[in-house]
Amino acid sequence: MIRPMLTCLFFLVTSATTAGQANTAGNAEAAEETAWVMPRTEYGVPDFQGTWFFGSRTPLQRPRNLGTQTTYSEHEIREQELQMRLRLEDQAVPLNPGRSAPEAGAQIRQEADDVFLGHYLEPVVTPILGEYRTSVITEPPDGRVPATRSDFEDFYARRQAQGLSATDGPEGQPLSGRCLIFGAAIPSLTPMMMNPNLQIVQNESYVVVMTEMIHDARIIRLGKAHHDDGINRWMGDSVGHWEGDTLVVHSEHFRPEQSTSRMGFRVSEQFEVIEYYTLTSDETIHYRFTIKDPKAYGVPISGERTLTRNPPEARLYDYECHEGNYSLAAILRGARMAEVRAELGRD
Repeated sequence: MIRPMLTCLFFLVTSATTAGQANTAGNAEAAEETAWVMPRTEYGVPDFQGTWFFGSRTPLQRPRNLGTQTTYSEHEIREQELQMRLRLEDQAVPLNPGRSAPEAGAQIRQEADDVFLGHYLEPVVTPILGEYRTSVITEPPDGRVPATRSDFEDFYARRQAQGLSATDGPEGQPLSGRCLIFGAAIPSLTPMMMNPNLQIVQNESYVVVMTEMIHDARIIRLGKAHHDDGINRWMGDSVGHWEGDTLVVHSEHFRPEQSTSRMGFRVSEQFEVIEYYTLTSDETIHYRFTIKDPKAYGVPISGERTLTRNPPEARLYDYECHEGNYSLAAILRGARMAEVRAELGRD
């Protein structure tokens, strides 16, 4: 009886070992099959082409009360997302037609009863490298845009010092109102709420990044030096190179009119940006940047965020905004009419 039992036991152990080895090998093969392979162009570099979403529920600047806290917990994020959904649901309720008029003297904007920009974004917070960040900005440590130097005056401050108002000519109007550019000096630096989409097209020598708002196309020349013609350009003069699988882009020579405190950064003629694009999956790009402007700020400003791929059928639609549009002419015409009324003593 002992020999048959030993033989049976040997068979069971051998079978289990063989099965275990086969299972391990199968798991390894499955892991190899599911391991992500970075898509590449015919030139062997990472393929970023497609349309991407750069909106974000993560604010550019960290709330002051958080100090140097860089991340939220999973529980905190779920609670924030719940509050976002509740607010959107509340805004979707029809307004009471019998509500009272706005307070006398109150400033009435395009949205008198509420601000509905939140409806452009899903109530979802996107992690950055697996973390829920409290701000896009990572440096300085407080996660906020630092104060400008005490002696700094940007393009608009200099105009004002010369006695020119915002309505003395088109040059004093915001660039978005003039339909020249929308948002920050490079739109993807800031988490926009409305139409935050961009399209990337690339070949061996160029990468083109086109944003949906006002249809701005930024042409990045690969392996080239900056222009030495002394001409400042909208969104700067951009050149790029590859560091491994990361696209590094350096931009300088921005137009000083791109200074903005409302949707980005106040800038001088010394403003420059270094951007880093790294594919982290088929659906995500890890995007980080460093801003340097010694004339405006005393320290560099760095940040990072996640860009997410739009569905394959998504397209960028023509943003119908062009310089010299009716609203700009109407603003200037209204200012001239007000001046005439003042001269005639009719105010």
